[in-house]
Amino acid sequence: MNQMERMKELTDQLRDAAKAYYQEDREIMSNLEYDRLYEELEDLEKKTGVVLSGSPTISVGYEAALELPKERHETPMLSLDKTKDVAELEEFAGDHEVLLSWKLDGLTVVLTYRDGRLEKAVTRGNGEIGEVITGNAKVFRNVPLQISHKGEVILRGEAVIRYSDFEKINAKIPEEEARYKNPRNLCSGSVRQLNSEITAERNVYFYAFGLVRADGIDFENSRERQFLWLKSQGFDVVAYKKVTGAQVAQAVQEFSEAVATNDFPSDGLVSIYEDIAYGQSLGRTAKFPRDSYAFKWQDELRETSLKEIEWSPSRTGLINPVAIFEPVELEGTTVSRASVHNVSILKSLQLGIGDRITVYKANMIIPQIAENLTRSGNVEIPGICPVCGGATKIRQVNEVESLYCVNPDCQAKKIKAFTLFVSRDAMNIDGLSEMTLEKFIGFGYVKEYADLFHLDRYRDEIVSMEGFGERSYEKLAESLKKARHVTLPRVIYSLGIPNIGVANAKVLSREYDHDLARLRAASAEELSEIPGVGEVIGASVEAYFADPEHNRWVDDLLRELDLYVEEVDESGLILDGKTFVITGSLKAFANRNELKNLIEAKGGKVTGSVTSKTSYLINNDTMSSSSKNKKAKELGVEIISEQDFLNRFTKEEGV
Repeated sequence: MNQMERMKELTDQLRDAAKAYYQEDREIMSNLEYDRLYEELEDLEKKTGVVLSGSPTISVGYEAALELPKERHETPMLSLDKTKDVAELEEFAGDHEVLLSWKLDGLTVVLTYRDGRLEKAVTRGNGEIGEVITGNAKVFRNVPLQISHKGEVILRGEAVIRYSDFEKINAKIPEEEARYKNPRNLCSGSVRQLNSEITAERNVYFYAFGLVRADGIDFENSRERQFLWLKSQGFDVVAYKKVTGAQVAQAVQEFSEAVATNDFPSDGLVSIYEDIAYGQSLGRTAKFPRDSYAFKWQDELRETSLKEIEWSPSRTGLINPVAIFEPVELEGTTVSRASVHNVSILKSLQLGIGDRITVYKANMIIPQIAENLTRSGNVEIPGICPVCGGATKIRQVNEVESLYCVNPDCQAKKIKAFTLFVSRDAMNIDGLSEMTLEKFIGFGYVKEYADLFHLDRYRDEIVSMEGFGERSYEKLAESLKKARHVTLPRVIYSLGIPNIGVANAKVLSREYDHDLARLRAASAEELSEIPGVGEVIGASVEAYFADPEHNRWVDDLLRELDLYVEEVDESGLILDGKTFVITGSLKAFANRNELKNLIEAKGGKVTGSVTSKTSYLINNDTMSSSSKNKKAKELGVEIISEQDFLNRFTKEEGV
C-alpha cells in the first residue's frame, strides 16, 4: 500500500471513529488507537504535502451563500462527439494509443489550486460560464484540500453520487414522488446547494478526468503521466485502460461487464489520445474537440407485453403510474416493472393493456419503457383513489400532468406522513413500522400526530394484536415518552413540509431563534432571503402553515411536547444579530473556518456574499480593489482587518 492509499484509509477510519463517538455515543476504537492513527496520518500529510478531504487534522466547516456567483471558464469546455458503434471507436484510435475511461454520469467541475490550496471550484455550466461552488467542493468526500505542488493547477473531473448512497438517501424519503429519479439529478442538486452542510450530507465524490494546467511540470507529452501525477497529488482519477484500435473491442467488453457491479453511475466511455501534442494538432470542429471521442452503450431492448398499470399513492396525494409487464431479462437481471412517472408520459406513450412494448435499462441500471409498438391507448386514468376511493384530479404543473387524490382523509396520505413523522431523523419513535401505523390508522387509534402520544387509551387492544404483545407495547411506550423531549429542528422536519430536509430544518430553527410561532408567521419572501433556503423552500413553508388543518395538527402536537434548545452560553453571544463575510488570507487564524467557528460560537453568522444585511467584511487588505471590497463600499458595509475584529469582539466587554 502506497502513502496516498494509506492516508485515504486512515482518513476514513478516523472519520468513522469520530462519528461513532460524537454522534452515535459509541466507541469503535480506543482513545490510544485513535491518537496513534491520528499521529500516523499527520506524519504522512507532512511527508506528502497533501491533506485529503475529511481529514481530522483540518476543520473545514460549512459555508452558506445567498446565490452561486457565475464565472467564465478560462478555456471553454466543449461537448464530445458520440457514437454507439465500437467500430467507430476502433477507427478513432487506429494505430495510436488512447486512454479509454469511464464517462461518469454526474456534474462536471473545474478545480483550481494555488500555493497548494484549493482556491476555486466552478461547475461546467454551459461550457462557457459556470457557477462557483468552492465551499461545496471543500466538503466533497475525496477532494484534496491541500496538495504538495505549489504552482497553479487546474483540472477537470466529474462529481458523482454513488448508487449505494443514492439508495440510502432515497430510503429516508417516505413519499415516492419526492424521491430522486437517479444519482445524476441528486448530484446536480447537491453540488449546487447554497448551504454546504447539505452538500456534505450527500456524500459527493470527485473523479479527475483531465488536467488543464500544472505549472512547472513536464509530462513528456503523455496523458497517462498526467493521470499518474494527479494520483500522486491525492486525487481519485477515473479508471482507464491504455489501448490501440486493435484492443478497443476487448476493452469495451471488459468495461461493459463491470457496469452491473459498479457503485458509481456511468453512461458510457471516453477515448482520448495518449499523445497530447498529436491530439492537440487535430484542432476542433465548431462543436467538438478532435482529440477525444465518447462512446455510449448500445441499449439492450426487449419486447414484452403490458399487463397492467399500477397506481401508487403517496403522502402528498400524488398517484404515480407504474407499468407491470411480462418479465424479461435485461442486462443480466429479470425485470417486470418500470415507472411511467406521470400522466403526461402515460399519454405520450399511448399505453394500453396488452400492448407490445420495448423496455430497456437507462444507463444499464433503471428499467424504462422505450417504445409502445401497439399504441392502443386504452389505459383508463382512475377517477377514484385506489386506497381511499375518494375523487382524483389531474393537475398540470410546469406543463406536466399528474394525478392526485383530493381526499384530505386518504389513508395512504396519512400512512406515508406518519411514517416520516416517526422516522429516525424526525421524532425517532421506535416500534412504529409502516405496517403497524397502517393498522393503528385503520382501527381509528391515530387520526393526527398528537394521537400517537395517547395510545395508552388502546393499550389492551394493542397488546392483543398479532405480532405485538406486552413487551413490544412497553418498548413503544418508552420510546414515545422519550420522543416528547425534542428539539425544534426535529419537529419541523417531522411535519413533512415539501422540500424541507434535516439540514434545512436546522437552518430555519436557528434563523428564528427556535421560535416556531415566528416561523409559522413568516412570508415566503422573508424566508427566501435566508441563506440556504431560497424561493422554493420559502413558498413551501408559507403554503404549509397557511393551511388551517396543518395548524390545528401542529397546535395539538405542541401540547404534547417538551421542546428544548441545546444549551448555549448566552453570555458569550456578543455577536448575536451580526453578519460577517470573510475574504483574503488570514494570519492569526489557521484558516477561514477557524475564524468562522469563533464568530458562530459568539452568536454571529458568516455568509459568502456581501449584501445590505452584512455587518462587517473582514479583509486584512482593507484598501484592496477586490469585488467584495467594492461591494462593501457601495453598500456602506464597514471593512475591518483581522486585528480589528480581535480588538473589538474578543474582549470581555463585548461590542
